[in-house]
Amino acid sequence: MNAGVVTSVDQLSPEWLSRALGTEVRRVTVEQIGTGQTSSTYRLELDADDVPTTMVAKLAEGEEAARRRVVLAHRSEVGFYTRLSERMALSTPRCFYGSITEDGSSFTLLLEDLAPRRPGRQVEGCSPEQAIQAVRTVAALHAASWQDPSSLELDFVIPLTRERAEFLGGLVRTSTVRFIERFGDRLGAQDPDTLEAMAEAIVDWQLSRPQRFSLIHGDFRLDNLMFSPGGDGVVAVDWQTLTVAFPARDLSYFLGTALQVEDRRVNEQQLVDAYHDELLSRGVAGYSATECFEDYRLAQLHGPMITVLGVMTSAEALEPEAEEMFISMATRTCAAIRDLGSLSLIGA
Repeated sequence: MNAGVVTSVDQLSPEWLSRALGTEVRRVTVEQIGTGQTSSTYRLELDADDVPTTMVAKLAEGEEAARRRVVLAHRSEVGFYTRLSERMALSTPRCFYGSITEDGSSFTLLLEDLAPRRPGRQVEGCSPEQAIQAVRTVAALHAASWQDPSSLELDFVIPLTRERAEFLGGLVRTSTVRFIERFGDRLGAQDPDTLEAMAEAIVDWQLSRPQRFSLIHGDFRLDNLMFSPGGDGVVAVDWQTLTVAFPARDLSYFLGTALQVEDRRVNEQQLVDAYHDELLSRGVAGYSATECFEDYRLAQLHGPMITVLGVMTSAEALEPEAEEMFISMATRTCAAIRDLGSLSLIGA
């Protein structure tokens, strides 16, 4: 049953939840567990039959103008959970209900509560053992849509066209200037030059190797990954940046931002090999380990691109931890670009 959307936490009533879930909800307790500029997340404790006793509600809140700026993100996330997630053969939260308004400015999702899993922490980084779990998870996403033309027809996924690449290129150049102005004195000595070179190359980079594509998460980083205390795999959340693009972008972004620089240098070959092995085990053919590592090298520009755009779209007054997160992402990914000679591969 489509119960429509709720636009504020006060509307998460037993009556609305009963309609949405198709079972009687006698009582609900609501606790906020996350918030953003345009959406909020709540844990629900339910007194009901035939459904879990807890689940997570995610809904669009905040000013209407701000919500309208991210309608594409809303459509991507709701589309993923309601139309794709069960077909993708990877660990994601189960979706019990999802709905979005016609204009995309408001949505409601009722999702599986993943506790006691906890998200990674971008500033701290992760261990190579955790990274192995993550790269296998993202390989499952890519393998499920590897060079599949039907993924290009999904109406909630933003296609990568030259026009789109040039639009993003303009945003990246502007964002890079602002990022360096704001944080330049806290970066490594070579990092501003690397960021500027990335921004100049970003349009051509986005259009590189178009013959290799799949669905990608787009923001596959530690804060969007839920780890089990027992170490039994990773669950990916926050699918607002879902798109069709060069698959290695997720891999490079994750390894370039999640690992301390020295840990990446020591372990990246093993981790890329684990990703490649998982692709092969899931049916991807005609893709060599050498090609995979070259794609990993080229795709490193995704990291600084998302980093500078993230600062530009965040509130002016970032919390200190958020600043540290963005700085750590920039310094780690700039080091990876230099280590791997990523800029030299564009157009090759």
